[in-house]
Amino acid sequence: MKSLIRLLLLASAVICGSVGAQPVTKIVVPFAAGGGTDVYVRLLASEITKAGIPVIVENKPGASGNIAADYVAKSRPDGHTVFVGTNSTMANNTVLFEKLPYDPLKDFVPVTHIGYQPMIIVARTDLPYSTLQEMVAYAKANPGKINRGSPGAGIISNLAPLMFERQAGIRTTHIPFNGDAPGLQALLSGSIDIHGTSITASLPHVQSGKIRVLGVMDNKRLSQVPSAPTFKEAGYDVEAYAWYTLVAPAGTPREAVERLNKAVNQVLVREDFIAKAQAMGMEPRGGSSEELGKYIRKEYERWVPLLKSLELTKSTY
Repeated sequence: MKSLIRLLLLASAVICGSVGAQPVTKIVVPFAAGGGTDVYVRLLASEITKAGIPVIVENKPGASGNIAADYVAKSRPDGHTVFVGTNSTMANNTVLFEKLPYDPLKDFVPVTHIGYQPMIIVARTDLPYSTLQEMVAYAKANPGKINRGSPGAGIISNLAPLMFERQAGIRTTHIPFNGDAPGLQALLSGSIDIHGTSITASLPHVQSGKIRVLGVMDNKRLSQVPSAPTFKEAGYDVEAYAWYTLVAPAGTPREAVERLNKAVNQVLVREDFIAKAQAMGMEPRGGSSEELGKYIRKEYERWVPLLKSLELTKSTY
């Protein structure tokens, strides 16, 4: 992975120096360089550039993505600055912060989906249950005894398992961590029993047999762990994803949106690109601007009320 990161960073530098006076499209990533999302976006940017649209990546981490979102929302709407919108920046942060400097539903125009990661629940292998059905039965017989970790209270890795618990009629004891890594370490050490996450960080531990995937919150099984059933296969109507999109400042010309949408979607369906994406735990997903607009609003209306019901302490921007 480190060598891939170095190559992608080098590719971005080469792109910056070679495009000359050509119009360059800048993709702003709300995370630090080198992380999973950044590596995926750089891979995508490299392929789009090869297809004829010069693209560079700029990282603006901080404030749960709000710094980058605000920057792009206030950028010139000329089609050359786009933002990697996520669950947090396009929906959840409206509840988690006292006030945002941007409106996710008004200050952006959707361009296209670029990928998603289905949420999963992983568990220790020494527990008295090895399937979702067995876990539900155990949880009903032992309310609150299951300790469930997540990378944070207000993010999808907690909200999705919480939605499942409400549907299944069970209750666990939620223990939030400051990120995925410490949560997985707590799982491995036996401090918690199950953990809400994605396959990216947990795959090495699953492959080593230290933990198991109880269920996948997608409509299909994961290619990386084909033996793990989906929640729907287990009888629970649950789908939840960490999703990644491209959005542009409101007022961006329609032709600019369509041009970038076409270039991105041509890359996303290529078999070689899909294989590289899945190797890093990402599932490519494209589609039209209109489809993305409907999806973002649907996700907003799905998760924001749940977040509000948790009555979490709000942060200041």
